[in-house]
Amino acid sequence: MNYHLVILKKPYLELILSGRKTIEMRLTRARRPACGPVRAQDELLLKASAGPVCGRATVEAVKYYEDLTPERIAEIRRQYGDRIGGDDAVWESMMDRRSGFLVWLADVRRIDPILIRKKDWRAWVLLREGKDFGLLGQV
Repeated sequence: MNYHLVILKKPYLELILSGRKTIEMRLTRARRPACGPVRAQDELLLKASAGPVCGRATVEAVKYYEDLTPERIAEIRRQYGDRIGGDDAVWESMMDRRSGFLVWLADVRRIDPILIRKKDWRAWVLLREGKDFGLLGQV
């Protein structure tokens, strides 16, 4: 099992914590996701963008996509959009993405806020001993 730090814009974080968003989607212009492997049973620490870590979730399932096209992205929206969220503008902005993954979330819960010092632009970080922002000692 791995731990991941997942940075989310506040509206999406609140939708996850309220149970209305049950799938997290990460798409990228690169051919491969840059966050490291995500597997069922991994633990996610949910952090508000420019805010604290304030939630946890378990990965129930993951589905990877390579060689995405606008048609495949539209199909993802048709199949899962009600559980992913996002308006027309958000989906339209993703039509040039080439790869990514969907993560089905389970056991989502709020936790007491944990402030961390994260200065880089990564929006999904595979946590490792010694490079974990001090989070692994708190979970």
